[in-house]
Amino acid sequence: MRSYREVLATPAVRNVLLLGALVRIPFFAGTILLSLHVVQTLHGSYAQAGALTTAVTLCIAISGPWRGRLLDRFGLRRTIAPSILVGAACWSIAPFVGYGPLLVLAAVAGLFDIPIFTVVRQAVIAATTEDNRQPALALESVSVDAAFMVGPVIGVAATALGSTRLVLLAVQMCLVLAGILVWLLNPPLRSAASDRAAERAVPRRQWFGPEFVALCVGACAAISLLAASELTLVAAVRTVGAQRWLGLLMAVWGLGSVLGGLIYGALHRSISTYLLLAALGAVTVPLAFANGPVLLGVAGLIAGLFCAPTIAASVSRLSHIVPEGGRGEAIGWHGATMTLGNGIGSSMAGIAIDAGGYPLGFGVSAAVGIGFGLGLAVLVGIVTRRRAGRADNARGRTMASPV
Repeated sequence: MRSYREVLATPAVRNVLLLGALVRIPFFAGTILLSLHVVQTLHGSYAQAGALTTAVTLCIAISGPWRGRLLDRFGLRRTIAPSILVGAACWSIAPFVGYGPLLVLAAVAGLFDIPIFTVVRQAVIAATTEDNRQPALALESVSVDAAFMVGPVIGVAATALGSTRLVLLAVQMCLVLAGILVWLLNPPLRSAASDRAAERAVPRRQWFGPEFVALCVGACAAISLLAASELTLVAAVRTVGAQRWLGLLMAVWGLGSVLGGLIYGALHRSISTYLLLAALGAVTVPLAFANGPVLLGVAGLIAGLFCAPTIAASVSRLSHIVPEGGRGEAIGWHGATMTLGNGIGSSMAGIAIDAGGYPLGFGVSAAVGIGFGLGLAVLVGIVTRRRAGRADNARGRTMASPV
């Protein structure tokens, strides 16, 4: 725990982690509130609710690299100021209109979404050194898991107290206020040394290579696995007749992720994100054979241990291969592929569950993790060895050339 004490003793890191945790709670609450608002208040279908959520998700994914590039070029305040204004305008109207205008307004707000995930991760990387970055990113990943567990619960509970119109308005205005708070605090997105060395964004060609693409594919596969497992867990609970235990099982799964993230952050060595992805797939296999709430809980706890470490290791590796002047856009691309993975995983699980029940759903999820994890590990190893071989040949030619 010493590494965590050192990280939290740094004011810049502590403040950014706390800010990120607070801001993400209304973000995750807002996602489920949109669906509830369409179904309960607008009396729409679940298909319409799904279409709205998909449209917003796609717009946020599209905006990720674009907003990240703006962070690299213009800095935090100039980038998020339009997001604050557009978000405030759209969400002050959206809860009080019909489905069609709501779809348009929510999509526009998604395109101008405050890139809070990019800001927090970039600020954590900038405020840490290689010695304490791993525990800091582990805490960041754990805070995402905690917000993911708490946010939807708060959102659903709030709808019992009043109209979804007012609750949706309140949650989205919390996000706007969070954006204003981020603007006021203006956490540094680059280290002091980088600020002195260069103010401009780094050209994309300097970092957008095979290893970065592999990281994005791995992140997409990891989130696909998690999204598929989440939906499959719902199907499993319904199949074994244990619907009343669903909330507890989700919490146990999330607890496993929190524990895994804390253990990973306390390690004094890094672990390949691809091997962690393969391990995540392997520990998902037992879920396919769980036939009751107790076994589902135990298997879910074990599977959760590798969730947060896989994402934290991916972001940590990204910080090593991408220069500071390009990290905003890089983290934007990384986040966009994870958003894409969420949609792929849900669709993949639905098809598998319809074809073979929840065992096949978990089996397909596990296969994605194992296959992509091992495959990407091999491919990255080949690329790295070839690059090292070319470098050795170049040095050999230089030494052999006449003076």
